[in-house]
Amino acid sequence: MTQYFLTLPHDTADEPTMESMQDMDPAELEALMTAVEKFNTDLDEAGAFVTAGGLEPPSTAVTVETTSTGTTRTPGPFVKADQYVGGFWIIEAADQEAALVWAEQASAALHSRVEVRALQSAPE
Repeated sequence: MTQYFLTLPHDTADEPTMESMQDMDPAELEALMTAVEKFNTDLDEAGAFVTAGGLEPPSTAVTVETTSTGTTRTPGPFVKADQYVGGFWIIEAADQEAALVWAEQASAALHSRVEVRALQSAPE
């Protein structure tokens, strides 16, 4: 089985957080959370779930770079962009088509785009 990285892109300068989601219409938020919970349960029951998580906003990032002259830590993301990854799943699927079917379900649950990429295999 190949592992696939399903990412949830955000294409806004706003940085949604669990707290800011509380500003959503309560019924809409409940429907979203129910749909995502069902998707996660379906993944788990199918044996496809590896891990998932939401990421804190890019403003919380610290970029670390070590060179021959030392290490620097720079507050903020490495890349300044108005699009960024807000959350992810790592799943196991037999092939790309199976991973795309899972991504379609995630996209429907979240009403958002989902990017699918295979994790690289270790060299033999």
